[in-house]
Amino acid sequence: MPTFRFLKKSDPETLKGIISLYSRQGWWDKNDKPTLAAKIIRNSHCFLVVLDKGRPVGMGRAISDAISDAYIQDVMVLSEYRGRGLGSKIVLKLKNRLKADGIRWIGLIAQDNSSPFYAKLGFRPISASRPMMLKGNHV
Repeated sequence: MPTFRFLKKSDPETLKGIISLYSRQGWWDKNDKPTLAAKIIRNSHCFLVVLDKGRPVGMGRAISDAISDAYIQDVMVLSEYRGRGLGSKIVLKLKNRLKADGIRWIGLIAQDNSSPFYAKLGFRPISASRPMMLKGNHV
């Protein structure tokens, strides 16, 4: 049974597994260094990892001003672990943590046709809004 753990820093083996998760999603460039992942974990408002026998099999995080607003991002579960409710639990645990920390506005960008998944968890489109990114960056 997988376990969920919030991290502020990671041991080298778990960090390696988290980098593997980022890589499998296409969110990690071959030139990125492990220190980048360590900084992502440390500087996130909260970073949640799902472990199965000590191996990262899923993750999610939130970035925030720690006062009012937060964004959930980097939610993913290894394909062989999907369909077990782990992704939903990641999002719910992040939402609960943010609310417990006093955050009232929680948003995210639903990517790759994932909006039905997030809608089931209480998220809805923001009318008259469109996600945008600085030209030259990649998703």
